[in-house]
Amino acid sequence: MITITERAAAKVKDIANEESLHGQGLRLRVMGGGCAGFNYDLYFEDAPTSMDEEFENRGVKMYVDPLSYQYLDGTELDYVEGLYGSGFKFTNPNVTSTCGCGSSFSV
Repeated sequence: MITITERAAAKVKDIANEESLHGQGLRLRVMGGGCAGFNYDLYFEDAPTSMDEEFENRGVKMYVDPLSYQYLDGTELDYVEGLYGSGFKFTNPNVTSTCGCGSSFSV
């Protein structure tokens, strides 16, 4: 299962409203790349595929392909703001290490 914090859900809804993406879900996926091996990717999508895991948490629909789900199961998506910028943060219990800049991970 994948969950989303109230702060992240509010930000997703704000973006959807600003970009007129009503009714779309949030696609979460893991892609190969980065210095530690994997990167996260987020974008809006009209509908899930027949193979996707589907979640709805705090009013946000989320779609995850089977390959990504094996790396994302148990993850919480948050939105953080700080001195060095703002963005979505994945708290993933499956991660064993991250790169120095924090933008990629390994399992």
